[in-house]
Amino acid sequence: MTSTSVEPPETAAAPAVTATRVTRVYGTGDAAVHALRGVDVAFARGAFTAIMGPSGSGKSTLLHCLAGLDALDGGGVRIGDVELAGLGDRRLTLLRRERIGFVFQAFNLLPTLTAEQNIRLPLDLAGRRPDPAWFARVVDVLGLRDRLAHRPAELSGGQQQRVACARALVTRPDVVFADEPTGNLDSRAGAEVLGFLRASVRDMGQTIVMVTHDPVAAAHADRAVFLRDGRIVGDLHRPTPELVLDRLKALGG
Repeated sequence: MTSTSVEPPETAAAPAVTATRVTRVYGTGDAAVHALRGVDVAFARGAFTAIMGPSGSGKSTLLHCLAGLDALDGGGVRIGDVELAGLGDRRLTLLRRERIGFVFQAFNLLPTLTAEQNIRLPLDLAGRRPDPAWFARVVDVLGLRDRLAHRPAELSGGQQQRVACARALVTRPDVVFADEPTGNLDSRAGAEVLGFLRASVRDMGQTIVMVTHDPVAAAHADRAVFLRDGRIVGDLHRPTPELVLDRLKALGG
């Protein structure tokens, strides 16, 4: 069975991320799990894409392969014009630090640092100074101006995730990968974080690729891509919660 190729619409910007015939297998022999089976997919620059599918469909594995966090067993991934397979460990680390942002379900903030220090951390590790105008814009888009001096324990869950989003955006990455970013939040805080991610695409031209199981979260995206059994099986532009839920039901998710 051949994979389904999913491309962005013709009017979209050139891809920020491209996966070509990506395969990932865990284990060997009879115990082998084929997490990804020849995935072809491109993610347009300046767009918000949700990756969805039933449990075990391969959506988080795909995100990790796209971000260079997991090795490929076949195929290739490009971030812009850079092929990840051709990079050594040091260059891959630098690419993730400088051109990729990450937001995970766990906020991963350092408890002893203030919100501002957590946001600046990727720049500090890279020995770079923040662009004052860009830093101010990120902080204002995420509504964190009056929380910069607070430590994580003094922030709500939603505020901590907004700090994590700001940390992902502060380096002006080519793409932000978000893995279930609202999974630990209540519905109100989750909606706020999704609204801020949406605003970063609309107002700042950011590219976001998000794994989610939530049809309401996916409805904040420009596009939803669906996986089942390690293959791309669908593509939905301008998703609504109802359309996404119907598609997931059809997939058995």
